[in-house]
Amino acid sequence: MTTTDADSVLAEARPRQRSRIDSSAAISVVDLFTIGIGPSSSHTVGPMRAALMFMEVLPEQPKNVTCELFGSLALTGHGHATDTAILLGLSGERPETADPETIAPQIAEIRKAQVIRFGDWSVPFVEDRDLLFHKGVFLEQHSNGMRFTAQMADGSEIVREYFSVGGGAVLGGDAIADASSGGGKIGHNLVQPLPFSSGAEMLSQGEETGLCIATLVMRNEAAWRPQAETEAFLDDVIDAMNASIDRGMKQEGMLPGGLKVRRRAKAIHARLRAGQEGMQPAAVFEWVSLFALAVNEENAAGGRVVTAPTNGAAGVIPAVLRYYRKFVPGADREGERQLLLTAAAIGFLYKKRASISAAEMGCQGEVGVACSMAAAGLAAVLGGTNQQVENAAEIGMEHNLGLTCDPIGGLVQIPCIERNTMGAVKAINAAYLALQGDGRHIVSLDAVIETMRQTGEDMASRYKETSLGGLAVNVVEC
Repeated sequence: MTTTDADSVLAEARPRQRSRIDSSAAISVVDLFTIGIGPSSSHTVGPMRAALMFMEVLPEQPKNVTCELFGSLALTGHGHATDTAILLGLSGERPETADPETIAPQIAEIRKAQVIRFGDWSVPFVEDRDLLFHKGVFLEQHSNGMRFTAQMADGSEIVREYFSVGGGAVLGGDAIADASSGGGKIGHNLVQPLPFSSGAEMLSQGEETGLCIATLVMRNEAAWRPQAETEAFLDDVIDAMNASIDRGMKQEGMLPGGLKVRRRAKAIHARLRAGQEGMQPAAVFEWVSLFALAVNEENAAGGRVVTAPTNGAAGVIPAVLRYYRKFVPGADREGERQLLLTAAAIGFLYKKRASISAAEMGCQGEVGVACSMAAAGLAAVLGGTNQQVENAAEIGMEHNLGLTCDPIGGLVQIPCIERNTMGAVKAINAAYLALQGDGRHIVSLDAVIETMRQTGEDMASRYKETSLGGLAVNVVEC
């Protein structure tokens, strides 16, 4: 199918897409920040969860299982390790607990034996026959579509379609399902004490209660679990973010995939440490860029990162969080929690009112959203009012509008890794710009989210994680 054909198919499907979350649905922080593996939340984490969900609905051992991939999953799935994710999910692995060190030998054994082992089941699986990439074919509901079929012993078939809608969330039928271990799950009937579905409502709740945005979110999290459990979850996320930075700064060598992209974080870290005593003002931003670079090199290598709110944008919030800890006097764990909770509030709005899927929105829905979230979180811990926080979030997205997703070779490497460094620096800039004002501004956060949504829908599919346009076709792969 040609690029034009792909555009027309997706355009026809777009009016019937059901990937966006009902604005009345409650979303938890555990649905926004999940600890998993790289390189992609939509193409790795989501498909792994979908494959596991499918195996769990089967009443007994099947004779055979097949998986068909559509749209962006088919076009860039090999570069995003979707094939690996499907094999792992069918084998019972979860993104939160899969060990990056054992994945390669596990996949090699599946391919050698041509058998999927799920618990006590042994199911024949010939990858060339049973894992199909339908390139250029889009399902109506979403451009990240999967169809699983199980042949049962009695001759019947069980068929399920799932859609990976960004951030690792999976849509099956009419319900969002999230296999995160935190127990959040997007709830359509759950009642929160201080609900908000727009920036205006968020600010109104703050004015009526006198609470900051982070506290609004924490009060709403009580609908799922005690505050101590939410705090423990946030601490796990913070520790995982820091660990991904630290690991990334210690690794070197070539990233997988064939582009011959060399890791840079370790060498940059060494140079920055050597020059610390005579640090120039610009060095702060070099450190921030390093933190983001380290995370996204880990992500590209299939290491453990935090989906925040996606894997492709996994370096932005950790880099800003580390900036807060390293460069802001008085930074502490409570402030780190406040940063994440505030960022989560902004992420909720993008999920409810638009999308965080690059396959729908382009990279404005990934790095742009992460930048907006990080800017809001940093503004909050720097003492910003709710209005200044909302302004920071708006600035963070306003200057990412129209950002395309055109990864070379379908790999989450170029331009994705460096783009996270830009998103992190831009988030810090946005936070300080907002703090220079009193919170009053012309463009509201709601307006910029709606603009992002419209821009994403107008954007040609070749610029939305299909590798059919942009850098992906104008740069010769080495």
